[in-house]
Amino acid sequence: MHPNALLQACAELVRLTLTLEHPADAVVSRFFRDHRQLGPRERAALAETAYAVLRKKLLFDHLAPSGSGPKERRLAILGFAHWQDEEARRSNPQAQHGPRDFLKSALNEREKQWLDQCDAISQDDLMERHRHNLPEWLVEPLKAQLGAEFWPMVQALSTSAPLDLRVNVLKEKRELVQKELAQAAIKTVATPYSPWGLRVQGKPALTKLPAFERGAIEVQDEGSQLLALLLDAKRGEMVVDFCAGAGGKTLAIGATMRSTGRLYAFDVSAHRLDALKPRLARSGLSNVHPAAIAHERDERVKRLAGKIDRVLVDAPCSGLGTLRRNPDLKWRQSPQALEELVAKQTAILESAARLPKSGGRLVYATCSMLPQENEAIADAFTQAHRDFEPLDAGELLAQLKVPEAASLCSGGESGSRFVRLWPHRHQTDGFFAAVWQRK
Repeated sequence: MHPNALLQACAELVRLTLTLEHPADAVVSRFFRDHRQLGPRERAALAETAYAVLRKKLLFDHLAPSGSGPKERRLAILGFAHWQDEEARRSNPQAQHGPRDFLKSALNEREKQWLDQCDAISQDDLMERHRHNLPEWLVEPLKAQLGAEFWPMVQALSTSAPLDLRVNVLKEKRELVQKELAQAAIKTVATPYSPWGLRVQGKPALTKLPAFERGAIEVQDEGSQLLALLLDAKRGEMVVDFCAGAGGKTLAIGATMRSTGRLYAFDVSAHRLDALKPRLARSGLSNVHPAAIAHERDERVKRLAGKIDRVLVDAPCSGLGTLRRNPDLKWRQSPQALEELVAKQTAILESAARLPKSGGRLVYATCSMLPQENEAIADAFTQAHRDFEPLDAGELLAQLKVPEAASLCSGGESGSRFVRLWPHRHQTDGFFAAVWQRK
């Protein structure tokens, strides 16, 4: 595609995502369906440009008025340049800027001069809001938790997330899958914490690979893998994934159970559970039973009360731990929406707590970084349910031979009561988990 045509397409996609009426990934997918002639490199440029604009929205809104032409084109220029910078830093962390030849071939002289002026701006000269690019309601709770680590966290959120795979241990060994991927010119390294994970260099197409087609690998962030590991489901047990969604954790749990026992995948969205079906077929699992429920108090839930060995509540949340993947969330969420989510999380955990039998394990998890969705929910549950004993997540992960388990945790006297994963510390999405055992 001619550079100017690609830039115009980027500008149109930026315009569509910035309406914030729908999730950015859905907008991008729809755009690609409507423009099937686009090649892989063009799709990457379009998606990464749109996401860069969402990540750096406050800064780019500040810089755009000094340029010329339609605003979405100016934003697309800045987003495309930021994507090229990030690509350059992957191969050379000291690089200030990526190549500009391709982009500048689409620009007129005035636009080139403006881009050069933007490139010359020092981060140190920017206002704080143009450096962190976060809504103000989100800044204070993050600063309160992170202190001096706030800015490293901001830097991490300004980049795209790595691509992690989970090897299906029911079918394959990680080392053998890694060698197979290397033969397909896909470079990976073993994830530092999850025993099942591989981190992929770049963003190669995976769905046509034999390893993917036969269910040997699934795309899953390392942090999400650790939550499934923390549940520690055993062969032959009765297990519930209470908010299964598309089933990423369900599949990981089923593999640890060696496809024995019974694993219920509950969700209020039949549409999300439909996305589990092809993944389940590839996985080779026969112990998974997906079931759409009307609400957390559904009759199917009541019938299992007191009968379940392990329950995972991966609660619906703000998703702010996934900002590297879903940068639009910080502009689509609000304090009011957060209050509604907290009420929903409390109700879901309360209902799920009926399921574990005596000695059974309950895990509450979110992909949020906010304490009101995490520690506050967990502490309130502990106070209200004396029949549940809090467990130390760090100790559990250490028993599971997770390297540096304590470094993945925070809270309590030991400092490791809760799992607390951060993008800048652990190179995972932001995750939280609390664990209890029924007395």
